Amino acid sequence: MKTLQFEAVKIAIKQDKTGYILTTGIHPDEVPEELLRDWVGARYQVVMVRLNANEQPMDRQDEFAAERAVRAAAILCRDPEFWEFLNDQGEILETNEASATEWVRSYLGINSRTELRSNQVARTKLEQLNKEFLNWKK
Repeated sequence: MKTLQFEAVKIAIKQDKTGYILTTGIHPDEVPEELLRDWVGARYQVVMVRLNANEQPMDRQDEFAAERAVRAAAILCRDPEFWEFLNDQGEILETNEASATEWVRSYLGINSRTELRSNQVARTKLEQLNKEFLNWKK
């Protein structure tokens, strides 16, 4: 059995009474001839892997972990108990969101929380910081 392999880009997705309709764009040089010859309505088993910026398969779990880290950093910096934790540790003098945010960015070595999406070292440090905070709360 020969498989068809090509790269496609998601253009749109919509729903009708029969299910979802995925529209993709395929570069003319990538379209397998067999696909062009098959009749409209032919059925396929489809396997898709999202590619990262380096043209490598993307691990979706890493993507979700990165988004969770961005949200966690924001939640921590807005938490008055976290401010007290940092104050108790001698890290900040003023217990407010701005001081906590500035300290967290400095501690993690980032300029913006969005850098947590691509900086695994900073995500690991944030996880450890959160553990220390949770232990402090007990």
